[in-house]
Amino acid sequence: MPRPIEARIHADALAHNLSCARRRAPDAKVWAVVKANAYGHGIERAYPGLQSADGFAMLDLAEAERVRALGWRGPILLLEGCFEARDLELCSRLNLWHVVHHESQIDWLATHKTTWPHHVYLKMNSGMNRLGFSPQAFRHAWQRLSGLTQVDAITLMTHLSDADASPAAARGVAHQIEAFEAATHDLAGERSLCNSAATLRYAASRRELRGDWVRPGIMLYGSSPDFPHHSIGDWDLQPTMTLRSRLIGTQQLQAGDTVGYGSSFTAEHAMRIGIVACGYADGYPRHAGTGTPVLVNGVRTRTVGRVSMDMIAVDLTPVPEAQVGSEATLWGLGPNGSRLPIDEVAQAAGTIGYELMCAVAQRVPVHAA
Repeated sequence: MPRPIEARIHADALAHNLSCARRRAPDAKVWAVVKANAYGHGIERAYPGLQSADGFAMLDLAEAERVRALGWRGPILLLEGCFEARDLELCSRLNLWHVVHHESQIDWLATHKTTWPHHVYLKMNSGMNRLGFSPQAFRHAWQRLSGLTQVDAITLMTHLSDADASPAAARGVAHQIEAFEAATHDLAGERSLCNSAATLRYAASRRELRGDWVRPGIMLYGSSPDFPHHSIGDWDLQPTMTLRSRLIGTQQLQAGDTVGYGSSFTAEHAMRIGIVACGYADGYPRHAGTGTPVLVNGVRTRTVGRVSMDMIAVDLTPVPEAQVGSEATLWGLGPNGSRLPIDEVAQAAGTIGYELMCAVAQRVPVHAA
């Protein structure tokens, strides 16, 4: 039989989380962000759960082609825009909307020959300091684009750096909203400001922040963008990916026995452990130390010792009936209605749920649930 590890993708949970985004942003249209191969879920596997979105947003042309190949005829947005002038040819052929965030992209449009004018998203750097025109340069960029016959419509956008932060720990979104509104208040075009965190925390109550389009990403995939301030339960989100395996061995330890490479765990008393067929070569974080949560037969327990390439040791004290073949849920949905949110595993490993989703290795079979 094949090695027992697998990842399962839950289309019904994706659809549920998309509906949560709609409820949080009434009257706004919703981009389903499917960058990074739908956050590691696989665009083709995620599509059935997300196809009621108003559009799909991603980074590269190959992903856009995959979405079109699935039969999607609605808007597709390239979040980083074109990387060279010839990319505009495929944008024309596939009818792609694309972000403009630097002058070269406007230059490329100005010399592009196309039958159909393009819909562009003009991006402002309102404080994130990654991509976008400064507030002082934004109006000139808008004027240049407005004068091009190659451009049909301009949506004004920015990205909020602190929407996921505790108000006590950051300035929040106020300074970015002020910069955006000051520079765009009299410019024509739809608006798009909200990522997942802003959609969940602010969109329902602040019309000026909600804009015309919201861009949920991580919330669609069952991870809370502001964990641990809020869990997925607080936001009514559901896990969309389950990583599960089985016990392939057990060991009885005595007080003083150690586990794994480096003997980083020492048993304080007699205890039984199980060995799970999962390791860092499967995408499970090697830096997840003793105490990282895991479910065995749906019962919450913990890892012990270092994560190996192909195996993890887990404490079977809370689940004495566990045997070889018992199910181990590394994150997601377990048996008997149990669940282990990916954010809790990520926090214990000193990372975020985004990274765990995207890091699942190619050797792990992935199936639709």
